[in-house]
Amino acid sequence: MLILIKESYAELSREAVRIVANAVRRKPELRIGLATGSTPLELYRELVRLHREEGLDFSRVVSFNLDEYIGLPADHPQSFHSYMRRNLFDHINIRSENVHIPDGNWRGSLSDYCASYEALIAHAGGIDLQVLGIGKDGHIGLNEPTSSLASRTRPKTLTQQTIEDNRKGFGPNEQPPDAAITMGIGTILEARRILLLASGTAKAKAVALAVEEPITASVSASALQLHGDTTLLLDQEASADLRHGDYYRRVAEGTRRLNPERLW
Repeated sequence: MLILIKESYAELSREAVRIVANAVRRKPELRIGLATGSTPLELYRELVRLHREEGLDFSRVVSFNLDEYIGLPADHPQSFHSYMRRNLFDHINIRSENVHIPDGNWRGSLSDYCASYEALIAHAGGIDLQVLGIGKDGHIGLNEPTSSLASRTRPKTLTQQTIEDNRKGFGPNEQPPDAAITMGIGTILEARRILLLASGTAKAKAVALAVEEPITASVSASALQLHGDTTLLLDQEASADLRHGDYYRRVAEGTRRLNPERLW
């Protein structure tokens, strides 16, 4: 696990853009897993700018989103379908047939549907680069605490904390969804490379638990310790609870000096 600590959210985002844009340039048919939430917003805005001003080409890229709420219409402003269209897909030249977001309104068997989402990822050749955020309780995707570390794409009941965190995006008379379809931890760990972004003091405890404490189903991000090519990209606030921050900085600088290609 490589940990990169930046001074600010702006610097974190610039590094994330560099990594993702270079991945697209080096492999135009990149299979990328995408996350929602506030942290990747600047990443997406800058990717849009690179497409418009520098011709960054997404025409062969294939995307797979981590999750979607169950029962929320795809055109609802708080759906992850709407989020991705609003912040990225409507502004780049990715082909609609190459965009995959779980269908939270599937009318048939959700178990069968989730198995088909797994099959789509496998048919595409797997995910080359998975972008993640992290929840305040250390979840990745919507793999809430106690999720199996071997879990696959499936329906998942949300914790009350997640529901309350989501409430601010809904109207006063709207009830936030209490369940979602999410890629499983086992699915995420099969990505060839993982890039986790974390910003702000609210994420500091979760980051420390994921990085410096034992692997546990209570903190699903701790499973990233099992992955051979994971980069955590943090700002100073999100790194505040790490006991060994100076050591991680030295490791990152040594990696950059000895093997600059490692950082894409």
